[in-house]
Amino acid sequence: MRCPVIDDAKTIFRSYAQDPQVCRFMIWMPHASEAVTREFIASCVAAWAAESRKAFVITELGKSEPIGMLEARMQGSTVDIGYVLAASHWGRGFMPEAIQSLTAAALQSPDIFRVQATCDTDNIASQRALEKAGFSREGRMERYTVHPNISSAPRACFMYAKCR
Repeated sequence: MRCPVIDDAKTIFRSYAQDPQVCRFMIWMPHASEAVTREFIASCVAAWAAESRKAFVITELGKSEPIGMLEARMQGSTVDIGYVLAASHWGRGFMPEAIQSLTAAALQSPDIFRVQATCDTDNIASQRALEKAGFSREGRMERYTVHPNISSAPRACFMYAKCR
């Protein structure tokens, strides 16, 4: 994992940001152009400087090309995470490994006691990734998150967490 750079936009757009299958359970619509992806990456770079959130680009070992992203949003003593992975890399263990790595680093901080994530109750792949990363399902939250690629109404989500 590494910090994003503006030059990542082209690969991210091409590999997953415009893919309806990848974006299905995201809280954002597929990007209509590379310019939209570039604006998002610019916001990620700015957020690093402000320390409000940290988006990490996921790459294969020894390669620099992005295959996904994992974002950490600081909320006091909790880190809330979100993630996305190109469909061509699904089922290969990249996301559980990335989640585990970020979680281990976060929980080493004396100020962080919890890393959490939510996912749609129909998003089986995300549930499996979190469970493989050592997270526990804590509960179901009704009408919790809008997934605009599925519905304009809030949908039920599961809350997962790993604590120290």
